[in-house]
Amino acid sequence: MPFAHGAACPPARPAAPRAPAGMGTVPELCPQAPLAVLSKVELRVSCKHLLDRDTLNKSDPCVLLLMQSQGQWMEVDRSEVIKSNLNPVFAKIFTVDYYFEEVQKLRFEVYDSHGHAGVGTHDDDFLGGMECTVGQIVAQKRVTKPLFLKYGKFAGKSTITIISEEISGNNGYVELAFRAKKLDDKDLFSKSDPFLEIYRINDDRSEQLVYRTEVVKNNLSPVWEPFKVSLNSLCSCEEKRKLRGVVWDYDSRGKHDFIGEFFTTFEEMQKAMGENKVQWDCMNPKYKIKKRNYKNSGVVVLLDLKIHRVYSFLDYIMGGCQIHFTVAIDFTASNGDPRNSCSLHYINPYQPNEYLKALVAVGEICQDYDSDKKFSALGFGARIPPKYEVSHDFAINFNPDDDECEGKSSSSRVQSTARVSLLTSHTPAGIQGVVESYQSCLPKIQLYGPTNVAPIITKVARVAADEERTKEASQYFILLILTDGVVTDMADTREAIVRASYLPMSIIIVGVGNADFTDMQILDGDDGVLRSPKGEPVLRDIVQFVPFREFKNASPTALAKCVLAEVPKQVVEYYSYKAFPPRCPRPPTPDPSLGSPQ
Repeated sequence: MPFAHGAACPPARPAAPRAPAGMGTVPELCPQAPLAVLSKVELRVSCKHLLDRDTLNKSDPCVLLLMQSQGQWMEVDRSEVIKSNLNPVFAKIFTVDYYFEEVQKLRFEVYDSHGHAGVGTHDDDFLGGMECTVGQIVAQKRVTKPLFLKYGKFAGKSTITIISEEISGNNGYVELAFRAKKLDDKDLFSKSDPFLEIYRINDDRSEQLVYRTEVVKNNLSPVWEPFKVSLNSLCSCEEKRKLRGVVWDYDSRGKHDFIGEFFTTFEEMQKAMGENKVQWDCMNPKYKIKKRNYKNSGVVVLLDLKIHRVYSFLDYIMGGCQIHFTVAIDFTASNGDPRNSCSLHYINPYQPNEYLKALVAVGEICQDYDSDKKFSALGFGARIPPKYEVSHDFAINFNPDDDECEGKSSSSRVQSTARVSLLTSHTPAGIQGVVESYQSCLPKIQLYGPTNVAPIITKVARVAADEERTKEASQYFILLILTDGVVTDMADTREAIVRASYLPMSIIIVGVGNADFTDMQILDGDDGVLRSPKGEPVLRDIVQFVPFREFKNASPTALAKCVLAEVPKQVVEYYSYKAFPPRCPRPPTPDPSLGSPQ
């Protein structure tokens, strides 16, 4: 696989501003949740069965990475050019910042490069493109999709594969303490001045320096200061990955004398935990060949090893943890008759109401982390058929055995979405089912009251409690409550939230309409610790409350950024408290037909 070493794709277009990953508008009205980089993710790209645009040779592919920012596609980075190859595995690693609370849309474009003639200047140079979100790649770890030409036409059998890996360094760190004994003396008038270097041996057999100790002057049995390194840096979090230690005699002119080396793994190093010690012969390969009775050039001893596990939100997501999303909708009479255009539940064929806007904004984020793309949808404060008794925790699809909503097929959806076409024409399939159930539910119920939310919190908490008993980080629950007024069962709600704070669960409350929501701020623990009526504090702050009216003039994603910004921290806090580590799935299986990197 011939590469154009050091060559990047020539400029395809006038230089566009480089898009900071995840760039977006964060309203000042949400100061408690500033947009912060949750982690960095490495993306590795390969393609198969690319179109052959060249007459005499095969295409010389190059990949451009673009990110959508404020509605515009902006180039972030580009790969090297791989000469004459229709199944390229690119060496370039794309690094993007990852934000849970926003939809980060990516576009990968593949071009046939023609050297200095440019790339992408003609339609004939375009080999195909693919769009996805960072969330989809992170949740699946490996995404393979077909490439498309313009106007949605398939680029033959061309596919593109994206593999993600977190590089935040939050996988934990290890503290190591080394010493050496009876090292060779390399100095004529004094003893050696030894220092130790630790290298990680990569898959391609290259070596990456992990750590270099201080120099211990004039000492053949040095004790080096303990040091800390991340597990990601030391061994790529792979216990069996080979490591190389090298001991040098320091020279002020930079011509350090080689004393010896040893090889080990992190798996072997862990034997030094507790009172145990691990040691290796420090070997000089040249001496071993030349000297008949050569034993070693000293001994290196690992005196102590301490592991500090620090898991991140991405560790749990990439370990297979699913985000289960439930929406609870207020159907109390204070919303107004849905048939009246002044009602908060009025279905306007040209403008979605605030309930739908909030539902889609938050649900669009969460759906990337739920494999079945089905959302639970509940209602409260209405009289429901058949007896028209008041219920505060009914399924809006009226199926008490399964409250998850599933969208209709594409053909049947055309008619059902006509009334809110502006919203649903771009609504993801997962949220579509909730939207359809919401529209279907309104004519069948009688809006009533009061605004009791404790029953719904308790209902979701029961499901979360069942999940907790598995003692695995496999499912976390987010409850979105949409309400037009202050809850009337405040004491019961506080009690339910305190109970839920011990479970894998977060609660988001969005106030819809123009009511005075001042009393709702007590549920959000940002200004103090929420307590039950008996004075018991919450274990974790799991509630986020915002009035929707503060986001009326903001971009559609601003609400999601604000209310979801705290979720990753809440997930990590819960699993850390329970001491549940992320599950360890197998890494993506390499596709043998792609061949090995050159």
